[in-house]
Amino acid sequence: MCDTMVALGNSTRDGVTIFAKNSDRQPNEPHILVRIPAADHGENTKVKCTYIEIDQVPHTYEVLLLKPSWIWGCEMGCNEFGLNIGNEAVFTREPYGEDALIGMDMVRLALERCRTSKEALMYIIKLLEEYGQGGNCGYNKNFTYHNSFLIADSNSAWVLETAGIYWAAQEVKDVRSISNCLSIGRDFDLCHPDLIRHAVDKGWCKGEEDFHFARCYTEPVFTHFSGSRARLAASSAILEQNKGNITVDTMKDILRSHEDRVDANPYKASSLKSVCMHAGFVIGDHATGSYVASIHEGTPTYWITGSSTPCLSLFKPYWMLDQEEFLFSEDETDTALRYWHLREEFHRMVIENRIQNLDLYIKRRDEIEQALTQEVSGLDMKNPNPDILKGIMKKAFEEEERLILDFIDQNRNKPVRIKGNPYFRHYWKRQNKRLRAQMPMT
Repeated sequence: MCDTMVALGNSTRDGVTIFAKNSDRQPNEPHILVRIPAADHGENTKVKCTYIEIDQVPHTYEVLLLKPSWIWGCEMGCNEFGLNIGNEAVFTREPYGEDALIGMDMVRLALERCRTSKEALMYIIKLLEEYGQGGNCGYNKNFTYHNSFLIADSNSAWVLETAGIYWAAQEVKDVRSISNCLSIGRDFDLCHPDLIRHAVDKGWCKGEEDFHFARCYTEPVFTHFSGSRARLAASSAILEQNKGNITVDTMKDILRSHEDRVDANPYKASSLKSVCMHAGFVIGDHATGSYVASIHEGTPTYWITGSSTPCLSLFKPYWMLDQEEFLFSEDETDTALRYWHLREEFHRMVIENRIQNLDLYIKRRDEIEQALTQEVSGLDMKNPNPDILKGIMKKAFEEEERLILDFIDQNRNKPVRIKGNPYFRHYWKRQNKRLRAQMPMT
């Protein structure tokens, strides 16, 4: 369960494309930050994705991946050319296939092999046609689905929604959100050649005149209970209301937003209808990682949390510079896991009502983030000084770490008092026990 959004330069305050995404996964599933350099590959080599091997290409581009720790691909990420992609689970009437490429694999493959949004769109379609989509995407449960994608570069963006081998694509004109539901209706720009004929054969519509992609291909039950339509409506409304004045802060606010029912205290109730999703019910996931990209044509700025629960997390600026020391290689998975896990310890202490000065934490987090935003806004991103950028990153990562450790230490010995209904309390007690057993916390 996730939400992804984009605002093109014609809708933002500074004329720069802004892309944003929450990754909603099972709450104990670590969401790690990995940077992979560009590489050359020998002839006739293969690459092992999550489930299958496919042909490797002679050269792959440098990528930043925000990904479940056990998946080869990623939920969202970017490459050295400022191409950004995020994917969503969608539930359709088409059957789920055997192990093949999963949506997260397609995101990584497109980032490693494409430069622009249109090129990535066509490449994902090619992957879908050649290899198909299928395979379990659940961390400790079986969870299969089809995929939609939001693909953006500095000048353009596309939505691609799939149902088995079938697909429809729509070019973004200004602002757009996607969620865990098919959202393209009649106004698609490209589609599978048999998209409408297949729907007619299935009896989902009579012909082209009454064809509507989402209505015809949506599986209604899982789509309804995912809460996706409420989240899609909420993020879309904020983008429309702020069109022409959208900033990185606008996107952060959307990623941190909750439905009215839980907004006063989101840490004692689950919420499938919140963009900042909180687990605690038999269905539904939790926001395990968050990301905002300001896609300057010069040096894009990426605001990353590296942690779950964006309403608690601090967004830190990041730039893909040579010889930076802040993110992790594929060989440093253990270190990346420890990074996510430290921040998750703080979140679990909030759930347990052990952080008794939470208002003070939020105040300090906001002060750090606002100071970073102000510092970054004064930079010339067309020709930035790499040393200045590295200094800002160093300060951001160090200040966040001190903040987290300070509040963990202050509250470490406070008693556990999980609030909420009996099922919510039982759910988080069980999740916390499992997480602490699999990876001892700081």
